[in-house]
Amino acid sequence: MKFIGAKSVLLILLAAGLLPACGSKPAAPPRPTEPPSAWQDDFQVSQRKLESTGVSRYFVLLPGYRAVLSSGTGSLTITVTNDTKVFGGITARAVEERETQGSNLLERTLDYYALDPATGDVFYFGEEVDVYDAAGLQTAHPGAWLAYENDNRPGLIMPGTPLVGMKYYQEWAPGLAMDRAKVISISESVSTTAGDFSDCLLTQESSRIEAGVVEYKTYCPGVGLVQDESYVLSNYIPVADANP
Repeated sequence: MKFIGAKSVLLILLAAGLLPACGSKPAAPPRPTEPPSAWQDDFQVSQRKLESTGVSRYFVLLPGYRAVLSSGTGSLTITVTNDTKVFGGITARAVEERETQGSNLLERTLDYYALDPATGDVFYFGEEVDVYDAAGLQTAHPGAWLAYENDNRPGLIMPGTPLVGMKYYQEWAPGLAMDRAKVISISESVSTTAGDFSDCLLTQESSRIEAGVVEYKTYCPGVGLVQDESYVLSNYIPVADANP
């Protein structure tokens, strides 16, 4: 999630109220100066001008970008695709995740994201999930949900300016998916076979509907996810080599 250039300067001025906003949508909400005490679940998405391509500090949404995380003989491959989907007038980009064990595909997920270039916030619009058996046949679609179906709405997958103690819902699909994250640290250092990284973000993830389930993930500047429990970054395409 990252943004620079004249266009970004204009967006910053708009967000700060120094220039009148164009169009029918108001300027993006102001950035927080301290973390909220409760779990955030309303991110005023309708008031933002979201884009399906870009880079924020801890999240890359450029078509062609790929990262591979490994754990023993297992791997998790994350690829930003050229595909998009429209949710309530907002275009979100599909990011494919493929989890394998050896040569066997275990799960394939298409996650849909859009980002706010004025703040760096990245929003999650749902996922399509396919789980496979040892024969390579689809067996289930657990946790699948899409924003604006029934009572579902977008969650915040990554704040542009994370603050220690910040708590936010990543998913809001009652009865299906209610994952949430808490910012634990923004100063982690991580060593991987793909490189050494500093000033990284550590989050603690839990679920409102899956009691006792807790996971830790680490995101690093310019790369995104580098550690998801036992999965650790083993290879990635530098942002400069992706094809926006």
